Amino acid sequence: MSQASGRSVRSMLFVPGSRPDMMAKAAASPADAVCLDLEDSVTPDDKPASRGRVVQALRELDFGARTRLVRINGLDTPFAYRDLVEVVEGAAARIDAVMVPKVGSARDVWFVDTLLSQLEAHTGRTSPIGIEAQIESAGGYVELKEIAAAAPRLQSLIFGPGDFAASMRMPSTGIGEFDANDELYPGHRWHAVMLAIVAAARANGLRAVDGPYGQYKDAAGFERSCRIARALGFDGKQCIHPSQLATTNAVFSPSADEVAHATAVVRAVNQAAAVGKGAAVHDGKMIDAASLRMAQTILDRVERP
Repeated sequence: MSQASGRSVRSMLFVPGSRPDMMAKAAASPADAVCLDLEDSVTPDDKPASRGRVVQALRELDFGARTRLVRINGLDTPFAYRDLVEVVEGAAARIDAVMVPKVGSARDVWFVDTLLSQLEAHTGRTSPIGIEAQIESAGGYVELKEIAAAAPRLQSLIFGPGDFAASMRMPSTGIGEFDANDELYPGHRWHAVMLAIVAAARANGLRAVDGPYGQYKDAAGFERSCRIARALGFDGKQCIHPSQLATTNAVFSPSADEVAHATAVVRAVNQAAAVGKGAAVHDGKMIDAASLRMAQTILDRVERP
């Protein structure tokens, strides 16, 4: 796996590959990861030229410790293979991962994995470029188990709410936003697919990243979306505007109270174990080995770079 695979990714900022000015701002932003997009944010006529702009940005901009990703076009388009060939040949040493949209089967991951292996051999790159798979179709949902185990270089599973809604024929007025349809359904409409993504990711040692929230001026709705995703176990969220980064980084970082509680639980369980007890009481609640494991997930987020 690439060095970036072990990094924390709370916030992932999308930037059109056709906009050098926006790419330069993103490279200096508070985002944990920057995704240079060649898919939805770039018109078909501008896609060939945008590959060169993305290569130039990767080669010339200082992204610091941020994870550097490029989203290619869908594998059912005539653009995807040229995206991979031109970008990797032009900036192989400067890419951490490739994002693949609309992954519908393990075969999609195998194809990109095979082509990346050939490109790495051709360019002399010795560490593998990661793959981030977007789950945004009915096919991707039902094939999650196979997709998540498709290749060692796979790093993340990412929920794509807009295309998923279209694939499922679920009425929605925005991408990842709350609307009147959410009020009709007695629960969270995306719960099943989101929880399935997290479970598949955890079973295979991958990150789970929630998709974007289209109405970037709706700060309250965006924060609610972030908190739901974190409650379901997601590691972070995609952002379409820099104004969303501070909220995302805050929500997906443990609070001081969470860290203090987790530290106290670890201490109490260890003290009980030292005197031969498998369980203890902390704050009036029974805690045991399961409590220790839950607490450690909080502390792991603090320790991860």
